[in-house]
Amino acid sequence: MMLNLFKENVRIAVGSIRTQLLRTTLTVLIIAIGITALVGILTVVSALENTISSDFASMGANTFNIKQYENTIRRQGNEERKIINPIISYPEAVAFKSKYNYPFSETSLSFTATSNAEVKYEANKTDPEIAVLGVDEQFMTNSGLETSVGRNFTGFDIDNNNYVCIVGSDFEKGLLKDVNPIDKTISIRGARFKVIGVLKEKGSTFGNKQDLRVLIPIQLARSLFTAPNINYTMSVMVTKKELLDQAIDHATITMRNVRKLKPVKDNNFGVVRSDDLINRILGITKYLGLASWLIGIITVLGSSIALMNIMIVSVTERTREIGVRKALGAKRSTVAIQFFIETLLIGQLGGIVGIILGILIGFGIATAFSFDFVIPWIAIFAAFLTSFIVAIVSGLYPAIKAAFLDPIEALRYE
Repeated sequence: MMLNLFKENVRIAVGSIRTQLLRTTLTVLIIAIGITALVGILTVVSALENTISSDFASMGANTFNIKQYENTIRRQGNEERKIINPIISYPEAVAFKSKYNYPFSETSLSFTATSNAEVKYEANKTDPEIAVLGVDEQFMTNSGLETSVGRNFTGFDIDNNNYVCIVGSDFEKGLLKDVNPIDKTISIRGARFKVIGVLKEKGSTFGNKQDLRVLIPIQLARSLFTAPNINYTMSVMVTKKELLDQAIDHATITMRNVRKLKPVKDNNFGVVRSDDLINRILGITKYLGLASWLIGIITVLGSSIALMNIMIVSVTERTREIGVRKALGAKRSTVAIQFFIETLLIGQLGGIVGIILGILIGFGIATAFSFDFVIPWIAIFAAFLTSFIVAIVSGLYPAIKAAFLDPIEALRYE
């Protein structure tokens, strides 16, 4: 009996929606815009978070770097002053590596020799946009890099300054296209290097093209690129994650000793944990998520007012119809449920349209910015819930108004 009544109410609601097609379509669109804003932004935010997590996860949560800066700004009183840390020189980097002997840890030294090198292979050459990094045998492991073909550097390669290199994946699409890159000879600054490996594709993160780079032994890089004030980075990987905090403390003390800092002096170098960087960036994306909720709620609030308005107009227009129903024995609850179902149908239609549009927009933006797209189930659930709540809130007053109409007055209504 209840099921038949529900089916009948749905049929009447669909019929009513059809008779007011233009008004219903506009109301559905208003709700859809609110839901689209919510789902679209949440989709982009989740795609961004997914990309950041996968980009940095390869570095591992058990890695930390010692660099010139941790951050450039520090507050002092009400003013902001820029900390000017000295660069980490080669003797300091080597001294740190020799003194730092914490258990279960491996230290790597590296530096960016240039960001605009030109690389040649036979008669062809690249644009001057290749980054050349001077690295040791531990660099790839500590940075979470792997080769798609070929091998990593060995201690023998680094100690003997072998003229070997590992290239980024873009070389297979450009300079070394249609050939097996392994054992091919490329030229950088007149020096000839044998390719021993190709890095797996990493894509670009925040404009930093990670696949347009060449790794060469650190001493060769130092002799080829003799720029003043070269800044070195020490990367430390701790194989036992539970020892990471102690390892960082030990590294900080070691670096302070290398720099001969007095106990009262602040650190003049930065210690950056890889998981710290992820958390900091993901912390920023949380604010984007909150902003999307705020935008969505404001728009949905507008659409709920529009939906309530259309239902009140609908009740007024169908006063005679309500009077006839009541005169034929319809209960107050039956009339209220009929209008309620009508509101729910419009709300859910708006929700479905909004979800589809939101995911499409989110997918488009994620694709344009090379983010890893994921279906935002939380956003979809939130959108359904929101459109449901909007329908309940908007339908409550018109349904009660319809239920409490006096049948005699309603039948006299013109």
